[in-house]
Amino acid sequence: MKTVNKAAQEWIEFERRHVWHPYSAIDADLPVFPVASARGVRIRLVDGRELIDGMSSWWSAIHGYNHPVLNRAIETQLSSMAHVMFGGLTHAPAAELARRLIELTPEPLQTVFFADSGSVSVEVALKMALQYWQAKGQPARTRFVTVRSGYHGDTFNAMSVSDPDNGMHSLFSGVLVKQHFAPAPRSRFGQPCQQSDVDAFESCLARVCKETAAVILEPVVQGAGGMRFYSADFLRQVRALCDRYDVLLILDEIATGFGRTGRMFACEHAGISADIMCVGKALTGGYMTLAATLTSLAVSAVIGSGNPGLFMHGPTFMANPLACAAAVASLELLTDSPWEQRVCAIEAGLQTGLEPCRAMSHVKDVRVLGAIGVVELKRAVDMRVMQPRFVDAGVWVRPFGKLVYLMPPFIIGEEDLSSLSAAVVRVVGESV
Repeated sequence: MKTVNKAAQEWIEFERRHVWHPYSAIDADLPVFPVASARGVRIRLVDGRELIDGMSSWWSAIHGYNHPVLNRAIETQLSSMAHVMFGGLTHAPAAELARRLIELTPEPLQTVFFADSGSVSVEVALKMALQYWQAKGQPARTRFVTVRSGYHGDTFNAMSVSDPDNGMHSLFSGVLVKQHFAPAPRSRFGQPCQQSDVDAFESCLARVCKETAAVILEPVVQGAGGMRFYSADFLRQVRALCDRYDVLLILDEIATGFGRTGRMFACEHAGISADIMCVGKALTGGYMTLAATLTSLAVSAVIGSGNPGLFMHGPTFMANPLACAAAVASLELLTDSPWEQRVCAIEAGLQTGLEPCRAMSHVKDVRVLGAIGVVELKRAVDMRVMQPRFVDAGVWVRPFGKLVYLMPPFIIGEEDLSSLSAAVVRVVGESV
């Protein structure tokens, strides 16, 4: 470890006093580690330490950092234009990205709305569903049905369909729109769905279907709400229930899309498609903030037929050319790579590497799906203690709540993956 120079010390101290971090307070005593650079699966800190990245920068940097193909895409696009408004203008990167998204996503998704972030793409999806029913002359359909333990973002409507009881959103419960929550499915991934899960969901949907615009779910994997993996059969049956009760189905693939679960999109585990789908995070390979909301020609046509005859949303940086160019390059890089074999190898490595945690008395569960590995503890972790221990072990792992989890870049090698898993086993073992 080297000594941090005076200039770095000054900006680090200024940042600590003046800059907010996610889910933190100004001048909080939670550890924050200044980064100098990142390349491949390594993050290099200002003090000279190198960390193997286990988080893909919140699941987005699937190709690792400083990738020459993505760098070149940004540089090439920058030489013509960094940004131009999307109102009344268009450009080739947006058209090409839309084409690729339509080709990759399941039928019948055929139209694309570009958004700034995952949370905004969820807001867009909810607004699409509301405008759809208004255009069909059913304006009373203003509520949404989902399951507990979900997470769909931090903006207000996205919060309203996230778990109503977890600490992240309970502070705002008095001002959020009240949505309808069925119990989270108990049937685990790889198992048949218990009839009680389906019955509980149908009971909720049947009771409120006349006021429901859409069901919204994270397919197969509930992310920040608990990292739960549930039966694909449950998702399949929810799709059937949406058809039976005539409500739209929104699938939030922001965390699961682009190969993370071993399929290009997690809904493919169930063999179903959405009426509206949200994608983000890995869309640009972690280079730029960008998300998208896709829907069918049928839904788009209905929205266009109602008053005011257009969809009412339009972010300033919608379809930013730099972000679109990065996304096109990232999707090409993904589809041209042996990503399925890589994810399969990560899954096998995580299953083997995290298995020792299963025998620990303070561990509740160990679960792995695709390039996601989760160790669930019986009590919440102490971030002040655990985070520095991971850094000292030479890895970047960011626990939350009772969960210590890994979502490494797809390019990670066997040795680095083994080091990541071993660090988790060691640090979790020390946290008794």
